[in-house]
Amino acid sequence: MNNHVPSSDLQDHEPAIEERLAGVNDTTRSALVSTMLTPRFYTTDFEEMDRIDVEPVRAEWDQLIAQMKSDPNRGHFKRNANWDDIDIEALPDGLREEFIDFLVSSLTSEFSGCVLYKEMKRRGKNQEICELFGYMSRDESRHAGFINDALKDFGIGVNMGFLARAKKYTFFKPKFIYYATYLSEKIGYARYITIFRHLEKHPEQRFHPIFKWFREWCNDEFSHGEAFSLIIRSDKKLMHGVNAYWIKFFLLAVFATMYVRDHMRPAFHAALGVDIDDYDMRVFRLTSEISRQCFPLVLDLDHPAMRAGFRRMERINRKIMATNAAGGIGGRLRKGVWTLAAAANFVRMYAIPTKKNAIPATSRLQPVW
Repeated sequence: MNNHVPSSDLQDHEPAIEERLAGVNDTTRSALVSTMLTPRFYTTDFEEMDRIDVEPVRAEWDQLIAQMKSDPNRGHFKRNANWDDIDIEALPDGLREEFIDFLVSSLTSEFSGCVLYKEMKRRGKNQEICELFGYMSRDESRHAGFINDALKDFGIGVNMGFLARAKKYTFFKPKFIYYATYLSEKIGYARYITIFRHLEKHPEQRFHPIFKWFREWCNDEFSHGEAFSLIIRSDKKLMHGVNAYWIKFFLLAVFATMYVRDHMRPAFHAALGVDIDDYDMRVFRLTSEISRQCFPLVLDLDHPAMRAGFRRMERINRKIMATNAAGGIGGRLRKGVWTLAAAANFVRMYAIPTKKNAIPATSRLQPVW
C-alpha cells in the first residue's frame, strides 16, 4: 500500500545509495549491478520517437495492434494446478545459485522493458506509438511480476520499485533502441521456445514449474519483436547505408553476450539436459532466421573463426572474472589487459564477412517454431 507521507515527516536530505541499499535484500542488490553482461535500463530521445511514421507499414501495423489490444495472454500469468511447489534448498548448491541468477537476470531484462515502454507511453505524443508501448509495458510487467512471485516463494523477491529508482540508466539513440530491443525480444523468444520444446520431450528435466509457462510467454516476446521490426521497416534508412554496420554490431554484441553469460551457468544447463554450445547455436540460428524480416544481413555462424571467437570471448571472460576476484592493483591491471583482449577479439569477429539478406516485401511472422 502506498501511503501519503507529509513533507514535514521527510528527512531533510536524500538518503545516499548506501543507506538505501541497506534496506534491500541481496537479490535486489544483484539486480542493480550493471556490467557488460547484465541487462541494462535504457532511456532515449522521446521527441525523436514521436516522429515515427507507420504509414509505410500501415496494414501490418494495424493487424499487430489489433492482436495486442485483444490481449491473448491476459489470463496466462496465473498459477494453477500445473504449478508444483519445490524446495529451493533441495537443489544442489551450484544449480540453486545459477537458477536464481537466471531468474534475477530474466526479471531485470523484463522489467527494463516495462520501465522503458512505460516511459515512452508517458512522455510520448504520437498516439499510435504510445498505444503500442502501453501494450508492451503491460506484457513486460506481467512477465517480471510472475518471475518475482517465483523468487518470493524462496523469500528472495526483488524490490522492483527500488530497482526502477536506483538502477543506472543508459542513454541510447532511438535507432539503437530499435536494434537492441528488437534483438532482445527475438532472442528472448528463441531462448524460451528452445527450452520449452526441449522440456516437452524431456519433462523429467523440468526442475521448476516456471518452464511450463514459457510457450505463451515467449509469444509475447515474439509480438514485441514484430512491433520493432515494423518500426525499423517504416524508415528504409534504418536498414541500409551506415546503419547496416550498426546492425552487424548489435547482432554480434547480443550473440557474444548470450554465449558468455550462458557459459557462466554450467550447472543450470546440465540440469536441463542441454549442451550449452549446441543450445546457443540453435538460438543464434533461429534468431538469425527471424531477423531476416528487417535486417539486410546475418552473421556467418558457420564460419570457423566465428565459433572460435565465441569460445575465445568466453575464455577471456573467465580471466576477467579471476582478476575481479584477485582485486588489488595487480588485479586491476590484469583486468585492463584482458578487457583490451576482449575488445580486440570482438573486432576480429566483426571483421568476419556477413551473409547478405534480401529483405522481404512483408514483415509479419508467426511464432511457429
